[in-house]
Amino acid sequence: MTQKSTGPVLIELEETSDKTPSTVPPVPDVQMPTPTGQAMQTMAALAAREPSRLGKWFWSVLGALFTFILSLAAWDFITGLLDRNPILGMAALGLTGLFILILTIIALRELAAFSRLGRLDRVHKAAEAALAANDLDGARHVIKQLETLYKSREDTQWGREKLTERQGDMFDADGLLGLAENELLTPLDTAATQQVEAAARQVAMVTALVPLALADVFTALTANLRMIRRIAEVYGGRAGTLGSWRLTRAVLTHLVATGAVAVGDDMIGSVAGGGVLSKISRRFGEGLINGALTARVGVAAIEVCRPLPFHTRKRPSVSGIVKRSLTGLFGSANKE
Repeated sequence: MTQKSTGPVLIELEETSDKTPSTVPPVPDVQMPTPTGQAMQTMAALAAREPSRLGKWFWSVLGALFTFILSLAAWDFITGLLDRNPILGMAALGLTGLFILILTIIALRELAAFSRLGRLDRVHKAAEAALAANDLDGARHVIKQLETLYKSREDTQWGREKLTERQGDMFDADGLLGLAENELLTPLDTAATQQVEAAARQVAMVTALVPLALADVFTALTANLRMIRRIAEVYGGRAGTLGSWRLTRAVLTHLVATGAVAVGDDMIGSVAGGGVLSKISRRFGEGLINGALTARVGVAAIEVCRPLPFHTRKRPSVSGIVKRSLTGLFGSANKE
């Protein structure tokens, strides 16, 4: 039998390396692309874009031509049907008249909606002028307009009673309008802020969960249109379809002109570039930024639709709205 060697075994290495854990280069830190809120920026650019003069003429002439052809075809159809069958012709004539009546009612509602939005704007401008000139008579006129505007609203009844009870103690425009702002507009500001929070939450959730760019833009556009319309309704505007679109364009045009619908150096920029989003996916980051930009649009809509400028009360904070609306929606985003 052969005996096995129990001694140490020496293995010779052909090459030796002088690299140690302290000398190897560090692992490159691959940064995730910073979210930019592309859906909200695209939505704002589409909504705020001013149509060209040629485009306006094209659609106007096309609409007039289509209406003319449709009216002529309906006239020929009804007159021909009356000649062939008077009973069916009368039925067609009655349906056509009913359709025209409905269109007239819709047009009148749209005109009334524009009138209500114009009334809010006039009250807002009158309040600004009264504050700037410390005009007590002008402030009292604004108070009367506010009482007329909200006289049928149950949610403002308590505030109107308090305003009526205490307005005799105010002897300057600043105090009188400040009283109206605190007593009358406080519940309306709360309701409008809740609408902004709901819209920001919806836009953020859809952006994070639906991996389609067009779905992002469509959701952002519809959610912002609905949000601005409801904010106008909260303050007594009750805008129609055309009025809502015009109001949305006015808000977004202002924000695009000032660069507000973008990720800047404020709260949104710090969230986008900080360590919060480095721990989550890019989709969740885009959702957070789009939700924050929606909140910014909502705050601008509140300023536009509010019948009194923010004077004694603070304007809703975008960061506060984002915190309340998105807390818990992205659990990973809340841990640093």
